[in-house]
Amino acid sequence: MIANNPVMDVFSGLDLKKIALLLDVDGTIVDIGPSPDEVQVSDILLRSLAQLHELSDGAIALVSGRRIGDLDRLFSPLALPSIGGHGAEMRVNDGEIFYWAKPLPIDLRRRLAAAAGIGSGIVVEDKGYSLALHYRKAPEHAEQLRRHIAAARTAFSAEPTELLLGKAMFEVKRPGISKGESIRKLMAHPPFSGRMPVFIGDDVTDESVFEVLPGIGGKGFSVSRYFPGLAGVFKDPAQVRSALDSLATNGRARA
Repeated sequence: MIANNPVMDVFSGLDLKKIALLLDVDGTIVDIGPSPDEVQVSDILLRSLAQLHELSDGAIALVSGRRIGDLDRLFSPLALPSIGGHGAEMRVNDGEIFYWAKPLPIDLRRRLAAAAGIGSGIVVEDKGYSLALHYRKAPEHAEQLRRHIAAARTAFSAEPTELLLGKAMFEVKRPGISKGESIRKLMAHPPFSGRMPVFIGDDVTDESVFEVLPGIGGKGFSVSRYFPGLAGVFKDPAQVRSALDSLATNGRARA
């Protein structure tokens, strides 16, 4: 079910005055890099996002495992509405940030971060609410990282945590928060309220969004892999960027 021209046509024909556009970041609108700091955001993508924000009257949001501050740095000078930390924090158009989780204890994060000593190529990303261990540069250490994480969680068994699996990444985070539930909350705020949510994601970390979309009248697209109930699957982030550019172009033509 790889996206073809008809799927691209359906997406680029969406009415920006009636939808809320919700975009995962890594692996969806930007290509996954060797580490979180090694990704590229093109001027063309920044232009498309800025135009979509204007044409939708602000009803566009980034939905990411990254923290909102990191998203702002990555997409500077834009500061779009955002859901960060896999749902731990949310910012709407008025700029106020809502926090849904407390940071993990510093001792637990230090214990997890000690995984960097397992071998070169392991990247530690401390987000406060969670800590991610990326092993894209060191896939041979995946099983050892699993054991390290299990031991750390056992040592802090009184601290509620859950393990989130991503693309060449393990992340220990607070339980009870998810992108899906935070999107429910976002959709209660203007300018998102009363619109049809349209989400694009690429990974198992986005499953919670795909699960809630039917109940809130939404439409889901993914990148390179199929999830139940999708409206379509894009081939890769480059095709998503092309679709966003077409959506902005069509939106300008209607304005």
